[in-house]
Amino acid sequence: MLGAIVGDIIGSPYEYRPIKTTEFPLFQEDSIFTDDSVMTLATALAILEGQDYAQTYRALGRRYPNADYGSHFRRWLFSEDAGPYNSWANGSAMRVSPVGWAFETEQAVLEQARLTAEVSHNHPEGIKGAQAVALAVYLARKGAPKEVIRERITAAFGYDLSRSLADIRPGYSYDISCQGTVPPALIAFLEAESFEQAVRNAVSLGGDADTLACISSAVAEAYFGPLPPDIAAEARRRLTPDLLQTLDAFEARYGPHRQESG
Repeated sequence: MLGAIVGDIIGSPYEYRPIKTTEFPLFQEDSIFTDDSVMTLATALAILEGQDYAQTYRALGRRYPNADYGSHFRRWLFSEDAGPYNSWANGSAMRVSPVGWAFETEQAVLEQARLTAEVSHNHPEGIKGAQAVALAVYLARKGAPKEVIRERITAAFGYDLSRSLADIRPGYSYDISCQGTVPPALIAFLEAESFEQAVRNAVSLGGDADTLACISSAVAEAYFGPLPPDIAAEARRRLTPDLLQTLDAFEARYGPHRQESG
């Protein structure tokens, strides 16, 4: 799960200053965790404690009121009883990766991904985006080859994963929708030969960089295995103690261990 947080932190300086190259410093002075990390860790905390997703999102999210939430989600977050608001935005997809680590059947992964999404992002595209990312993480950690992941996600969700980054990058711009974020983020992983390359690929698209990288690197960690120690350490030192506590508790229980399919 640390992979998602790393992607968020590395992508954060480029969210509103897009770049179209893979050549950039991984960490800068203004590389910070954003709402992607806070909500990913809220998903992990809800799983760890067996708590309601909406309740946990609100509880943890309110500790970090300046984490750059979208305007609609912010209103939901600080409301006591707001229900879902039919969102198709990529917030449902960026926070879901712990589901792919924590549950042991595809059926459970898809069901839990739906539950994480529908408390706020109950539009069919919002649910689909969350399910696609969670399933990709699950398949990757189970040792599925990239082409199997590509085929399974395409068949289940109808995303076009046949395009190349070279085709997508020139015309790609800031897009907060699941349908405009999840496919290119997954392609950034599919074209990568390492965890670091997956992050660089995602940021280089020039869109919602922290969320693209959060999704791509979540799957990349599950596929390539434990993160490079220097990258992991640099990301960890940028988290607060309570966020680190949740991260460590989740990884102690579910572990970043790739499981080979038999």
